[in-house]
Amino acid sequence: MNFPSNVKYTSEHEWIRLEGEIAYVGITDYAQDQLGDIVFVDIPTEGETLGKGETFGTIEVVKTVSDLFLPIGGEVLEINPALEEKPELVNQDPYGEGWLIKIKPTDISEMDDLLDAEAYKQTINE
Repeated sequence: MNFPSNVKYTSEHEWIRLEGEIAYVGITDYAQDQLGDIVFVDIPTEGETLGKGETFGTIEVVKTVSDLFLPIGGEVLEINPALEEKPELVNQDPYGEGWLIKIKPTDISEMDDLLDAEAYKQTINE
C-alpha cells in the first residue's frame, strides 16, 4: 500500500494535493484496492463550485458504484481527460496519472481538518 506524505486524506478515502492555487483530488491506493477493477468514472460537476464533503461524481467497478466526496470546497476546474479512455489508471497510479479532478479551493484552511499519511493509515488499520 502506498501512502504519500505530500497529500492529505479523508476518512472517505479521497486524497488532495495542493500545487500552488490548484489542488488535485483522487482516491487512495487503499480505496482502489478495496474497490477492484475500475470500469468507469462519472464526474458531471466540471465548472461547479461545491462545498467540502459534497459529492462530485461516482466511480464504477464491476459490481458497484461509489460516490466521490470533495475533501475541501472549491470549483471543479478540470476532470482528468485520460480517464475517459483508461479508467484503470485510477487502479494503476492513484496518486499520479489516475487523479480525478483539479479544483480551485475556496478555503485552503479546510485542509487543516484532513488527515496526514500516518493518521490515515490508522483509520484503515495499516
